[in-house]
Amino acid sequence: MKIKFYGHSAFMLRTDAGVRIITDPYQSGAFGGALSYGKIIDEADIVLSSHDHDDHNYIKDIKGKFTYITKAGTYNVGGLKIKAISSHHDSSKGKDRGNNLIFLVDADGLIIMHAGDLGHTLEKEAVEEIGKVDILLIPVGGFYTIDALEATKIMTDLKPAVTIPMHFKTDKCTFPISDVEEFIGGKKNVKRAKTSEIEIKKESLPKEHEIIVLEYAL
Repeated sequence: MKIKFYGHSAFMLRTDAGVRIITDPYQSGAFGGALSYGKIIDEADIVLSSHDHDDHNYIKDIKGKFTYITKAGTYNVGGLKIKAISSHHDSSKGKDRGNNLIFLVDADGLIIMHAGDLGHTLEKEAVEEIGKVDILLIPVGGFYTIDALEATKIMTDLKPAVTIPMHFKTDKCTFPISDVEEFIGGKKNVKRAKTSEIEIKKESLPKEHEIIVLEYAL
C-alpha cells in the first residue's frame, strides 16, 4: 500500500494491485484562496468524500472513470471492501456543520481509516463498530474538526499501528486551525517523513505505535 498526501485531508491510496483511491479531494484556491494546495489531476479508480464541502468534495480535476462514494454503507469496488460509517462534523450531532463519513478501506491485508472532518470523539459503540485499524488518517487542527487532544483520545481508543495526521495549518492552508506541532508535541515515536509518499506493508507494520508526518505534495 502506497500512501501519498496531497495536502489538507486529501490522499492517494494505491494498492499493490494498482487500484487508486483518492480521499477528500479539495478545490484548489477554495475559500478565497485560504486553501492554496495545487490541483489534484491524477487518475483514480475510486474517490471518497466524507462530506459536501469544497475542501473535501471537488472531483472536477480528477481523471479517469471512477466510482464516487459519498454515502454510508459497505461497498465492494475493484476487489476492495470499503465501509463508510456515519458520524458528525461537530460535537452537536451535526447541528452546526452537518454530517461526516468515516471510511474504512480493507486492502493489502491492511485496514486504513480516513476520519474525514470528524468533529467529535468516538463513543464505545463507534469504536467497536470500527474495530481493528492499522493505519489512521485523522484531522488534528481543531476549530472545524477534532483538535489535538481529541485526536489523541481517538488514536488511543483505536490503537492503530500507524497514525498520519491531516487537516492542519500550513503555509497553503490559512484556516484558523492549529499546525501539526500541537498534535505531535510530547509524543513518542514521531517520524517526519520529509516526503509526501510512503509505502506500508502488513509485514512491516511497527510493533510500537508510530506517528508519521508527511509533507504535502501539492
